[in-house]
Amino acid sequence: MTNHTVEKIGGTSMLRHEELLENVLIGSRKGDDLYNRIFVVSAYGGITDKLLEHKKTGEPGVHALFASTDSEWAWGDALTAVGRDMQAINAKVLDDTGDRRAADDFVRERIEGVRSCLIDLSRLCSFGQFRLEEHLMTVREMVSALGEAHSAMVTALLLRNRGVNARFVDLTGWRDDSQPSLDERICTALEDVDFATEMPILPGYAQCKESLVKSHDRGYTEVTFARVAALTEAREAVIHKEFHLCSADPKTVGLDKVRVIGRTNYDVADQLSNMGMEAIHPRAAKGLRQAGIPLRVRNAFRPQDSGTLILDERGAPKPRVDMIAGLRGVFALQFFEQDMVGVKGYDAAILEVLTRHKMRIVTKTCNANTITHFIDGSMKSLKRVERDLAERFPASEIEIERVAIVSVIGRNLTAPGLTLRALQALSEAGIAPLGMQDLTRRVDLQFVIDDKDYDGTLRTLHAALVESDIEAMGQDAPGSETDLRDAA
Repeated sequence: MTNHTVEKIGGTSMLRHEELLENVLIGSRKGDDLYNRIFVVSAYGGITDKLLEHKKTGEPGVHALFASTDSEWAWGDALTAVGRDMQAINAKVLDDTGDRRAADDFVRERIEGVRSCLIDLSRLCSFGQFRLEEHLMTVREMVSALGEAHSAMVTALLLRNRGVNARFVDLTGWRDDSQPSLDERICTALEDVDFATEMPILPGYAQCKESLVKSHDRGYTEVTFARVAALTEAREAVIHKEFHLCSADPKTVGLDKVRVIGRTNYDVADQLSNMGMEAIHPRAAKGLRQAGIPLRVRNAFRPQDSGTLILDERGAPKPRVDMIAGLRGVFALQFFEQDMVGVKGYDAAILEVLTRHKMRIVTKTCNANTITHFIDGSMKSLKRVERDLAERFPASEIEIERVAIVSVIGRNLTAPGLTLRALQALSEAGIAPLGMQDLTRRVDLQFVIDDKDYDGTLRTLHAALVESDIEAMGQDAPGSETDLRDAA
């Protein structure tokens, strides 16, 4: 294990460049203290949405427009607009005229290079022998790389202008016809970097034969980050976010009631990901866990706080609840078949259909003749699943119901009466769960509820299991409005 850290900065934080300089990149550090830190950066906030598609609304970006047969030249206009947005960021971030010129030239070269490639691909696919859909994932990879390469290059220029020996280390494979593995790409790029005297700035996208976007989609930046940490044997991996990891959503529970989580484990991080509240991408967490590297999640704009330390450890010395988290808009897909009792194959068949339609399964339950999957997806896609299952099992009864899931999450949920306390609190609040799961690993306790009861369930369980158990939370400082303002 070496003395350096590998640190990731997200896209929203990247837009607050002056605060990043003051709190993360430079701060009070001088001389040698500036180094032994590798930074992996995401694209500036909003850029990847414009290059691919908007993560929340689905509004098409360059890639989605190029993939659409109805778009004609719309993708080209969108690409031009992204280039203008990148150059506007250059003007905002870089004070030095020479630096801005270099950054603008960099953007122009990358944008026009991608444009030429897509025009050539369109011409090629105008012949019947070539199918555009066969190349769309490669296009997605190439377009994704633009945002991260831009942010890394600009950050290196910004730091050099402030006297830091920063170095842009390009992992995107620009004009590189080789197809290395991810490990080869990272190791080759870093082989001549002296961590003790240079600050490497890496893009979150790395071009490799494993195709990160295909395998991890928008989670590729954290996968790159985790692999860099593992390959360089980092002392610690650090993710800088705009908020603390705390015991519940402050907007729902209240800033004065939530607690900052000071220490937890990768089990808890996985459960949070399952609830759509990623501390880190599950595949990235797996890589860090296997490498024995601790992960620290910090508030980028509260440098005096040590953040949340996530370790590869099982359980906790004392039973405690770390967080109450939930997921709304979940659909319960209930499959009933009287002839299922004692017959194998039903579960595998249902999973095959769900996989084919790319449904994300949050959790599932089953008994003698019923299997229920709780799905994070659209009703439109679920109707296709229902149709396929009905055709395959004509005697089955299939129901779809919109629900929500609230999960009690912790390293050690073995406290006697925990489940009873939760149920009593919900009963007193007039909330009747539709279902409950309490698994033997004892890291999460899940309640399926009516969607309208979501906020009430979150507040009720937090009050009963976190706020009333100060001793169990004693190692963490209480949250404050100052500490948690960005989370709200």
